Amino acid sequence: MLPCSPWTPKGFAFTLGIFITGISLFGIGAHLSYVNIAPQQARTKARNDFVRERLKKKSGK
Repeated sequence: MLPCSPWTPKGFAFTLGIFITGISLFGIGAHLSYVNIAPQQARTKARNDFVRERLKKKSGK
């Protein structure tokens, strides 16, 4: 909802502060997601290799 009257300096500062806080939290989340990609990929590859080896042993190949 937009205000009916022009922004006051205090209201504008508050809105800007909330916006910057939101952008900062989004940036932190993106950074943590990027940092944790390699370990997640390594776990997935190890699990896939384990399953493939297990299936090869079961099928006798």
